[in-house]
Amino acid sequence: MLRISRIASPNGAVTLRLEGQIGGPWVEELCRLCEQCLATGGSLILDLTDVSFIDLDGVALCQRLRDQNVALLHCSPFVTEQLKGHQRGGRQSNAANACHQ
Repeated sequence: MLRISRIASPNGAVTLRLEGQIGGPWVEELCRLCEQCLATGGSLILDLTDVSFIDLDGVALCQRLRDQNVALLHCSPFVTEQLKGHQRGGRQSNAANACHQ
């Protein structure tokens, strides 16, 4: 299960605070919400403070979002390792590099 809370700021940036696990049908729902936010032209931040697990599809989504300059913030050490472990094109992903404490 994944809880997604949308927090808008006066400067147009949107933060999606995620709580739970990013996996299964929740990956598609998160993707849909992120696409909506990015379509407005503002910046998007994912607050992963309370994310306990990300499945392979979720890690792939995080990589795609990072490639679109979405900030991944407050990852737990476990989630950071999950993002580091994702292989893309035979080399290690840079998804974890965007996950700031």
